[in-house]
Amino acid sequence: MDLISLWLASAENTVFSGRSLASTLYGLPLDIHLIGELGAGKTHFLQGFAKALGVKEALTSPTYALEQHYRAADGTDFIHIDCYRLSSGDARSLLAATDDHGGIRAIEWADRVESPTVHPTIRIHLEEKDSGRELSCTYEDMAIPSRDEIQKWQKEVMLPEHIQLHCDAVANFCGALSAVLLRRGILLRPLALRRAAEVHDLLRFLDFRPGASGPFSSVYPEDQQAVFDFWKNHFAGFKHESACAAFLRERGYEALGAMVETHGLSAPGESAMKTIEQKLLFYADKRTRYDQIVSLQERFEDFRDRYAGGRDSEQSRFWYDEVRALEVELFPEGAPLA
Repeated sequence: MDLISLWLASAENTVFSGRSLASTLYGLPLDIHLIGELGAGKTHFLQGFAKALGVKEALTSPTYALEQHYRAADGTDFIHIDCYRLSSGDARSLLAATDDHGGIRAIEWADRVESPTVHPTIRIHLEEKDSGRELSCTYEDMAIPSRDEIQKWQKEVMLPEHIQLHCDAVANFCGALSAVLLRRGILLRPLALRRAAEVHDLLRFLDFRPGASGPFSSVYPEDQQAVFDFWKNHFAGFKHESACAAFLRERGYEALGAMVETHGLSAPGESAMKTIEQKLLFYADKRTRYDQIVSLQERFEDFRDRYAGGRDSEQSRFWYDEVRALEVELFPEGAPLA
């Protein structure tokens, strides 16, 4: 379970934060519980969220209508329910009518309803303080492995130590990048992102090339090579990114699989990154050379040296431009920890 807190200085910041929630969704159906006193900003938050989903109609408080239905740009049903004027029993009856929904259901005053949900849930609590609002967000909509479980997997696949060090460095950098965005009022999942980073190269050895030299040499002790060969057969035809995603899904970590699946460099027009965690993991990985944080320029010079004999190419220029554009999108104020 991820739990974060944000400080929102104005109604505009609250709308902005609501917009950001749309970039950290990993499955449907989903319930969003909104809790807070009158004027705390629940409707402002949902207005931003609905706009980011592509809802065309202006979202207003359904206090008197109790329930309003919208449609997101991708066709997802979006239901907005307000339980303020209802008893707990009446509210539960109202919710029961849409308990089988397959989209997104936003429930204001969810704390007034006993057992208000049967679906994966994100809880938003807004509280007025001084000259702004404090937002607390609890994600209860995805399974997250423990650090112990990840270390068990590393032993199971006999992951080389230098790759473990790289994963930990990327995870630490993801934590620092997350803190930057949280201070700007952007909702994301720091714990899930850290776990995804810790495991993103769990099966990196699937891409090792016979006869390679250097830190990614394919020459390993016989017992370790036998383990590598087992996983290569298990995920025959997979690159390490998609294999790691499949590994996680086999163990019930569907959302984490989605986070790691897109961290590899892609051909033009093939990137599938949609969520903020996918983008942060991709970016952090491209800033981490072995276990050191470097600039994008240094990292891509390293790519050229290792994989292209120091030569530039149209593909390498595309990759650099892609990551640079993402850097500007995520951190318009400048690259952090450069």
